[in-house]
Amino acid sequence: MKKLFLGTVLLVLAMVVPIPAMAQINISIGIPLPPPIVFAAPPDVVVMPETTGVYVAPDVDADLFFWDGFWWRLWEGRWYRSAYYDRDWAYYDNVPSFYFDVDPHWRTYYRNHNWYGHEWNFQRIPYQRLHQNWKTWQTNKSWGGQKTWGVQGYPPRTQEHKQVLRQQRQQQYQKRPEVQKHQEYMRQQKQPKGKAEEEHRK
Repeated sequence: MKKLFLGTVLLVLAMVVPIPAMAQINISIGIPLPPPIVFAAPPDVVVMPETTGVYVAPDVDADLFFWDGFWWRLWEGRWYRSAYYDRDWAYYDNVPSFYFDVDPHWRTYYRNHNWYGHEWNFQRIPYQRLHQNWKTWQTNKSWGGQKTWGVQGYPPRTQEHKQVLRQQRQQQYQKRPEVQKHQEYMRQQKQPKGKAEEEHRK
């Protein structure tokens, strides 16, 4: 009877839900959604120096990014994305490629208006302006209407230096306890049921 019921449910899903959406549902099973972030108004953003079109909401306690048409947030070692800044978060089974270009100390630099010893005259970009213009800025490689991120007299890093920084940040990210915990959870989910239970008992 259970098999019949399960088969019926899957058949209905196949007719109603497109295959890519079903894949998203399967990936997200058992993955909790992050708590909502309460906003009094749509958030302003600033463009993140030394990145390709990454914007961050500096007034939000959690790291909330906008990149490539989506909002992104990291919570308990898991990544989520949404077309909206305040709802409809979906689990993203990877680290978005922009993240290791983001300097982990950006909040300190933001507060001090200083990026590695250079004055950082960032512009706060209203939500509406971001959504109206981000595609054009991306095409023109003019982030927020600027090509230098508002950092005065800053010599851009070489590609080799950027790659070294990315590798360092990847290693630091992998060492975070919450990231390791999530990776272990996902590893166990991919094991056959008997083996996963045996690993859990050890």
